[in-house]
Order: sequence, then structure tokens, then C-alpha cells
Amino acid sequence: MNTSELTRLPDGMPTLRVMPMPADANIHGDVFGGWIMAQVDIAGAIPAVRRANGRVGTVAVNSFVFKQPVFVGDLLSFYSTIVRTGNSSITVTVEVYAERNRLLTEVVKVTEATLTYVAVGDDRRPRPLPPLPER
Repeated sequence: MNTSELTRLPDGMPTLRVMPMPADANIHGDVFGGWIMAQVDIAGAIPAVRRANGRVGTVAVNSFVFKQPVFVGDLLSFYSTIVRTGNSSITVTVEVYAERNRLLTEVVKVTEATLTYVAVGDDRRPRPLPPLPER
């Protein structure tokens, strides 16, 4: 492993934390990329739903990079940030960190992605984002 990839968890609260189980991995204990993608989509949707004040749909995975493998037993922390909004769209970046080992914790950034969601109504058609409340 490249030691330049070793890091620490970002400040602030992660959007999602989860530990992959054996059913999420191949016979060698490597977690399936599709499982990670699903978790990233969930983590990205959380701030999008809050901003939309309701239902959203994923309309694009703009970028997705697997930087390091993920193993059964890693504790994954997903950090999501809204980077852009449009009339009905919300673009979110998600960074994923794995905490490996339990006694001497090693932290590595394993995935980064950018996804775009669209606010939808009960009819599942796009709807405008509500205005932000004044502070």
C-alpha cells in the first residue's frame, strides 16, 4: 500500500457509516464494487433529500473512482457534500474512508464519487427545489 494514501477521517460527522459483511464480498474477502456504489448512492441521497425537502431520484453518476480495495470488516465512513444545485437538480460529492484494523487503526480513502439527483414529486416527475429558509 502506498503510504501517501494513508490519512485520517475528515472533521465533522459522516453522512453514513457501515461495515461490509461476508455476503457483500467475493470469496477472497474483497467487497464488490457494486455494493460500494449502492452505499455511495444512499450517502449522496441523504443531503439531496434534505435539500429537496422530499423525494429525489439519481439521474447521473458523474464520476466514480475506486482508489483502494475495501475488505470485509473495514468500517466505512461516507462524507457527502452538496456542490451545486440547479432548478431541480442537486450535485453531491461523496468521499469514502475505510478504517482498517481495530487496535492500531489505519485510515485510507477508498472511493470518491460525484452524483446528480433531481427533486421529484409524488408523480415522480421533476419539480423545482424549494427556496432555502432565511436565517
